[in-house]
Amino acid sequence: MMSVALEVRNPYEQLEIEEDVLFFKLGAPGLVCFHGRNYNMKRRMTAEQIERLTAEPAFYRIGQGCYVNVNKISSIENDRLYFGDKGPDSKVILVSKRHQAAIRSMLVHA
Repeated sequence: MMSVALEVRNPYEQLEIEEDVLFFKLGAPGLVCFHGRNYNMKRRMTAEQIERLTAEPAFYRIGQGCYVNVNKISSIENDRLYFGDKGPDSKVILVSKRHQAAIRSMLVHA
């Protein structure tokens, strides 16, 4: 009988941006705050790293320094983006009507 150990990856140690991050916010120069399903973490990044991050096609800018992972949005209701199941523990972020329309269009074409 062969036993297979499931590899559990810790996002604090090995952050995979498109897979782990629901949205992120740019803070003080060189500081990025990542929001995932069960965590929020701040990381220092170089200007080049931030430039690559903000150019990722999976992320859409919804405000000053705030980018959402369009692939992780589960629904858009009442000017809010929901990530995952809706409920008291859901990750939610406010979004303008203009950005909602753009995101809906991206979701339809995905």
